[in-house]
Amino acid sequence: MIAVEGLAKRFGAVEAVRGVTFAAEDGRVTGLLGPNGAGKTTTLRMVSTLLAPSAGSVRVDGLDAAADPLAVRARLGTLSDARGLYARLTARENIAYYGELRGLAREAIDAATARLAALLELGPLLDRPTGGFSQGERMKVAIARALVHDPANVVLDEPTNGLDVMTTRSLREAVRRLREAGKCVLFSSHVMQEVAALCDEIVIVSHGAVAARGTPAAVREAAGCEDLEEAFVRLAGIEREALP
Repeated sequence: MIAVEGLAKRFGAVEAVRGVTFAAEDGRVTGLLGPNGAGKTTTLRMVSTLLAPSAGSVRVDGLDAAADPLAVRARLGTLSDARGLYARLTARENIAYYGELRGLAREAIDAATARLAALLELGPLLDRPTGGFSQGERMKVAIARALVHDPANVVLDEPTNGLDVMTTRSLREAVRRLREAGKCVLFSSHVMQEVAALCDEIVIVSHGAVAARGTPAAVREAAGCEDLEEAFVRLAGIEREALP
């Protein structure tokens, strides 16, 4: 479980995140939804201990991220993007390297690689160098790398951004399986289709603050409309003229 309380982050005079509070439960998918520049990525970086908050707290499975960041990182599998793969290494070697960084034995790494290859449909890619991979293929390897130590909590920052339809469907199914396994899944998106397809809970952020939170049904009810996209537009205070 990930619990965020009064989280804030300032960069000089810019207040990127302002008093964000929410909880992401085990066995559920929580979506952090907002327009570009809303503070989603900054929030997830603080959850992942990559940024220190200016105020507020993050607790992961009861552990205080500020007091014990190493223990919190051990409980997290974090994906920020698909960059950072070692192009000359195969997918298997990239995954194994991160397993070794996590202190896993070779037998555990091999078992995890087989499990993740099945989850993410990576089998045909495992022994190919990642330098020639498509964006979707790189994303799958990056997710496998983040999950190699079987973390209880999974944090994904816009995991389907720029992917084709089939790869997006594959990743959606992987997220559903993580939920079925009892994982706490927290992911950010500005794509309404992703949120509608996956989320048990939604946290709408706008201008660095929480504009609404709850189940998809509760969010629609709060906005007074049946369409989730329209609810998002109303609650986030987005001008229609600004939408693509």
